[in-house]
Amino acid sequence: MVGLVVFGALAGWVVMTLWNWLIPALFTGPVIGFWQALGILVLSKILFGSAKGWKSGGGHCRDGSWKERWEGMSPEERERVRSLWKQRCRKSTPPPAPPAETES
Repeated sequence: MVGLVVFGALAGWVVMTLWNWLIPALFTGPVIGFWQALGILVLSKILFGSAKGWKSGGGHCRDGSWKERWEGMSPEERERVRSLWKQRCRKSTPPPAPPAETES
């Protein structure tokens, strides 16, 4: 609990120092105090952070579980996953159709 308070105080001080160093000089914004900096930190956590505490989101991609799942898939399942991701990463318009072959 003490570590959390110390971390919060240090994080608030860092936010306050960076804000007061950059914002007034770059945007002629206001100078803020410690409690305002802590409020900005909490607000940014609410808006941009995950609901799973203070660790970053996307842990399922970084913990290697995808690798275990991938290795457990059959070649057909892997191809299905590849095609789904290709569709997701492609723009909303479908790719152009290949040219039709004409008989001569």
